[in-house]
Amino acid sequence: MSSHSETEAELANLIVTSLNLEDMRAEDIDPEAALFGDGLGLDSIDALELSLAISRQYGFQLRSDNPDNEKIFASLRALAAHIDSQPAG
Repeated sequence: MSSHSETEAELANLIVTSLNLEDMRAEDIDPEAALFGDGLGLDSIDALELSLAISRQYGFQLRSDNPDNEKIFASLRALAAHIDSQPAG
């Protein structure tokens, strides 16, 4: 498992706390693993909750109609890279 960047670690904590993943520790989330399906096992409701938490934490919205969502939410690393690419709010 790769080590987490600062944004990845912050985001992993946000995922665990905002989705109430009681059996998971943030540091155990593989930054390259899929967030949905066979990876972390998140579902569409989790995606909505996570999007809201990211909006509150980072000050920008992840839109459900964004054609890049599959890439953005592919993994913790991809999501952190997307967050890092946003203009500072």
